[in-house]
Amino acid sequence: MVVIQKYKVGITGGIGSGKSTVCRIFELLGLPVYYSDLRAKELIHTNEKIIAMYKRLFGEAIYISGQLNRPRVAKILFDNPQLKKEVEEMVHPMVRNDFDQWARHQTSNIVLNEAAILFESGGHQFMDAIITITAPESIRIKRVVKRDGFAEPEIRARMNHQWSDEMKCALSHYVIECDDKQLVIPQVLEIYNILDQLKR
Repeated sequence: MVVIQKYKVGITGGIGSGKSTVCRIFELLGLPVYYSDLRAKELIHTNEKIIAMYKRLFGEAIYISGQLNRPRVAKILFDNPQLKKEVEEMVHPMVRNDFDQWARHQTSNIVLNEAAILFESGGHQFMDAIITITAPESIRIKRVVKRDGFAEPEIRARMNHQWSDEMKCALSHYVIECDDKQLVIPQVLEIYNILDQLKR
């Protein structure tokens, strides 16, 4: 059996940047997208190693009827940066391994990995190319307020834990601007055509 090497493309961007919109367009073009954040939330309830790790660090009672007490974990990690780092160093490789397994089962030669903290987690090192989605901070805040109902201070606190657009763009192969001024679809199509040529 011949295993075709997948061309792995990371898609990242700060909260409210427009990643979901861009990913949906790529999916409509036929490229499969692995949503790291959503999948990680599933794995904490299904992956035996991750479950065991959480119980070891937070106690058996951290799972209630099979569901992780996420608010409790978030509060503990907020007050303990070292423990937060330990959890991330264990979970991130497991999510990457899950992505690799998922990628092998895709029929497309090009697979996309959407991850909000792709750079922060070191995941960019395992990608063949990186696409960063950008948008002005004011627009991002308005989007998240409308979408999630968060207060602006809470949104800014999340932003402060993510790399700046400048840092991400400097290490990216492609940049898509979702600033409500430039059309997004032509930008996505341009990158799609480049990726399609690379894998022919």
